[in-house]
Amino acid sequence: MTEVITIANQKGGVGKTTTAVNLSAALALEGKRVLLIDADPQSNATTSLGFHRDSYEYNLYHVMLGTKDLQDIVLDVKDIENLFVAPSNIGLVGIEKEFYKNTKDRELVLKRKIDPIKNDYDFIIIDSPPALGPLTINTLSSATSVLIPIQCEFFALEGLAQLLNTVKLIRQTINRQLEIKGFLPTMYSAQNNLSKQVFSDLAKHFESKLFKLNDESYVVIPRNIKLAESPSFGKPIMLYDEKSVGTKAYTNLAKAILR
Repeated sequence: MTEVITIANQKGGVGKTTTAVNLSAALALEGKRVLLIDADPQSNATTSLGFHRDSYEYNLYHVMLGTKDLQDIVLDVKDIENLFVAPSNIGLVGIEKEFYKNTKDRELVLKRKIDPIKNDYDFIIIDSPPALGPLTINTLSSATSVLIPIQCEFFALEGLAQLLNTVKLIRQTINRQLEIKGFLPTMYSAQNNLSKQVFSDLAKHFESKLFKLNDESYVVIPRNIKLAESPSFGKPIMLYDEKSVGTKAYTNLAKAILR
């Protein structure tokens, strides 16, 4: 059965797109067929995989508008077999205005576009915008689960209650199968007391929803220069530096999800 995982957090700069791109790549390298849907108008997930805005004609805006099917816009990611991306574009900002015209069941537009091709993939990963607007509601309504990156820095847990309430509301009204896949600590530094405190708070409140390598160790995404550099080269971390700690971290996340 295909798993549809939305990566969501209304705070920006928490490693949401980094997680969407590198988890997708890691799952593909584990032999799974993966579609990454870039639902963020900033289109950072698209460019992180080497596709520039002028290298494709159609994007998710056209799909949401109804002029294209999702499969019509899917691009094949070179160098990683079984990894595909549905690109975004800044024009996607305008879709919210379109939603409020005459769109019936506007919270389910993306789900209706995903359903016909769902069984073509083992995993569909959705990168959502850093806001709780109509686009993010669409991504959550389409998903079987939501993965929430949490930055290990000050104010990390601020706004989390709002996101959890949104997830709860969607589960009660639109998407009863939606569950929290897990919380992923990002930008973690073992030398930083604040990082350790944030992780401790997460473990205290959400221990059962943290990703585990085994009974004794958790998956955390470290603060890592190579991880920060790789998007500017249009490559996931596994291709940019296969020996980096970032590669190991996202490979461990993929394995934890598969397990």
